[in-house]
Amino acid sequence: MSAFPKLGFRCFLSVAALVAASCQVFSTETVVYEEAPMSLEQSVFGTTADGEEVTEYLLKNDVGMTARVITLGATLRTLTVPDARGNVTDVVLGFDDVAGYESTDNQYFGCTVGRVANRIAEGRFALEGRPYRLATNNGPNHLHGGDRGWDKAVWAAHGKLTEEGPAVMLTHTSPSYDEGYPGQVTASVTYTLTHAGELRLEYEARASDATPINMTHHSYFNLAGAGAETVLDHELLVLADRYTPVDDDLIPTGALADVRETPLDFRRSTRIGDRVEELVPTATIGYDHNYALADGPRRLSQACTLRDPASGRVMEIWTTEPGLQFYTGNFLFGQTGKGGATYALRSACCLETQHFPDSVNQPTFPSTIYAPGRTYTQTTVHRFYAE
Repeated sequence: MSAFPKLGFRCFLSVAALVAASCQVFSTETVVYEEAPMSLEQSVFGTTADGEEVTEYLLKNDVGMTARVITLGATLRTLTVPDARGNVTDVVLGFDDVAGYESTDNQYFGCTVGRVANRIAEGRFALEGRPYRLATNNGPNHLHGGDRGWDKAVWAAHGKLTEEGPAVMLTHTSPSYDEGYPGQVTASVTYTLTHAGELRLEYEARASDATPINMTHHSYFNLAGAGAETVLDHELLVLADRYTPVDDDLIPTGALADVRETPLDFRRSTRIGDRVEELVPTATIGYDHNYALADGPRRLSQACTLRDPASGRVMEIWTTEPGLQFYTGNFLFGQTGKGGATYALRSACCLETQHFPDSVNQPTFPSTIYAPGRTYTQTTVHRFYAE
């Protein structure tokens, strides 16, 4: 294992930046916060089709990593990571402008998903004896919060420098009956780029009335670099021996099945492409499966390790969530992304920490219902190093 080389930055903290940080009022000009060697910059990224301004935050830690987060969808737009030789590349898919994120080419690239990630069968559930109907945007089912989930909202945000590294907190208020969900929800996600080579995500949400909440992060990763031809040459370790089988509409049956003697067994680090073809004739047409890491919320623990043998980059994911959705970009179709890169079929993968799909309709799954007085929290850490 190789530690990332440290980079030096000029030490500067302007009076204007201090005023902006304390008042949380920002101009359209770039604002820079620096404490050697980390820094945090804020600038205008663009404007939505509805005329809302989108802000971008650039976070730099002291081990050569950077992250760009935009307020549209509380989205991770770029994440640059060094290899063992200090060569830095962007490892997540995304776009160069707001128009890309508002286009049909965007398949939830890097966004924060809510109010409920993954699928809800037929867009229906009952709560306290009352039925609710949600938007159905994935065949007969509700997916990732509906037609206008939290990925399409412009979040409020402010950045700060912390001892652990630069951070940005984004907040969003979802009104009652947003996409059909009961209760108003106020949610936040904080991205911190730590000096330990980690991207840490901390979520919190509170509801005015009982409602399901299940947030997740939806970056597509390729540790060889965004736009690399395939992710099938990466190796994956998943620390789970059970998964949730699904029907032909990708809705869990309610059972937990053993991964042994199936293509889903990643208990030992295995090349992703070794068995993916076995799944192509199935309903998932590749990997698109939820692993049961635990029977309920847990202490921060390792969920998986993704490794690119060519570059030596490694990403571990640690989470408090009970589930991990592994998806191999089965619907990427060659759309054009950042810098003109082509995002080909299965050229990146998602590793989404969350509660199980359709939990609101599955009484044996860990609950996703949050009533007033019960705060939703989640922590997920992406830990990077090079071998």
